[in-house]
Amino acid sequence: MNYKIAVLPGDGIGPEVMGEGTQVLGQVAKLYGFGVELAVKYRMPATYPQREYVEAGGLMSYGADYHDLFRRAAVYVDKILKGAKPADLPVQQATKFEFVINLKAAKQIGLTVPPEVLARANKVIK
Repeated sequence: MNYKIAVLPGDGIGPEVMGEGTQVLGQVAKLYGFGVELAVKYRMPATYPQREYVEAGGLMSYGADYHDLFRRAAVYVDKILKGAKPADLPVQQATKFEFVINLKAAKQIGLTVPPEVLARANKVIK
């Protein structure tokens, strides 16, 4: 699969990774790793908004569960394709969040994560 990075005008967030017409989620860990490398190099504990950063070697993330958001968006697409007017559909916010910790990254920077914090994580990478 071919990937290309495109910065969407005015989003101010960063690159969107596209793969042959569809957005690629779990397969872009190499790109997430770029920001992670700096934090590890300078032994800085850092948190990220998405679990992909942690899977690429980052310390921890807390943010909306994007898989849940996409599932909920699919319901809206279904309603629109069945004739609903988009303007009539209510705006939704994230309701499901996830907390992911990477113990390997913690060890690399010399950080001990308390058991109480580990117990709250949705996923712990060892």
